[in-house]
Amino acid sequence: MKGTSVFLDQIAGRRAAARVIDGQLDDILIDPPADGPAPVGTIYRAAVERPIKGQGGVFVRLPDGNGFLRQASGLAQGQNVLVQVTGFAESGKAVPVTLKLLFKSKFVIVTPAAPGLNISRRIRDEETRARLKFLAEDLMEGSTFGLILRSDAEHADEGEISEDIAEMRTLAEAIVENIEGAPEALLEGPDAHALAWRDWGTPDEIVTDPGCFETRGVLDDLAHAIGVHEPLPGGGGLFVEPTRALVAVDVNTGSDQSPAATLKANIEAARALPRALRLRGLGGQVTVDFAPLAKKDRHQLDQILRTAFRTDPVETSMVGWTPLGHFEAQRKRERLPLDAAVRQAVS
Repeated sequence: MKGTSVFLDQIAGRRAAARVIDGQLDDILIDPPADGPAPVGTIYRAAVERPIKGQGGVFVRLPDGNGFLRQASGLAQGQNVLVQVTGFAESGKAVPVTLKLLFKSKFVIVTPAAPGLNISRRIRDEETRARLKFLAEDLMEGSTFGLILRSDAEHADEGEISEDIAEMRTLAEAIVENIEGAPEALLEGPDAHALAWRDWGTPDEIVTDPGCFETRGVLDDLAHAIGVHEPLPGGGGLFVEPTRALVAVDVNTGSDQSPAATLKANIEAARALPRALRLRGLGGQVTVDFAPLAKKDRHQLDQILRTAFRTDPVETSMVGWTPLGHFEAQRKRERLPLDAAVRQAVS
């Protein structure tokens, strides 16, 4: 089927959302388990604890553990701060948090720490930009908060945009004023269904029937997509294996070992890598062992990797080539790796 379909269902008793583009599973969002970590986007009132020498950050006390706050100069021990969860921590480590709160919805983002009005660069029509700017300035009058109009606002109804701005502004003002008291969760991060509505644009089809993952083949597609081996169109394959230290990716060219086939397999692997990591929920350090590659071809592969990751929703920094010829990237841990309960449910 051509076009984009979004399916909202459950896996292992947890809310999940799947996006299928032109018949291929492109993305999957799954809530953490009930006893798992807080979703990304959760906002806490926290108390500053001790600084971490040499790392430029401090621990903050949360109601259910510790968070780690980078670039925390000027904070005093015992001071109350509002922080937002930015990712999932590795086992035994503090939750990564930030002071830069974002109140994000489908059409707008309210930014208490960054005043000013910004409009997505993807909105190119000058008349539309002027109309949106006038609307936003009117609704944000008297506020010191900043506002970003997202690309989905370009074709949205003005009433929906106005409602979104008012709701996010009211929410942000209420949270920011709530600084006094013991550490407490003030706003829970969005679940999988809310994230899909917020970040996946306007699909051609939205399916919400209970059990639609099974009846529409999503579980089968996910089962094929989360194994160690990721087939490539030309007959080669990616082997994606998370370890405690990093995510190791090996590129296999298949039976054809000619230089042309090797370069083709590497290009296919570079294009497939963001989806392979996204569906498995993998982040942190990623080390790719491409098939033997001439140094003159590295620049071409660099460009393909950067283009492939540019549209990926998870922030990934391209670090570059190691002396041994591996390619390294650092990927934000915005998602939890698929756990045993999910893998059992789709197997």
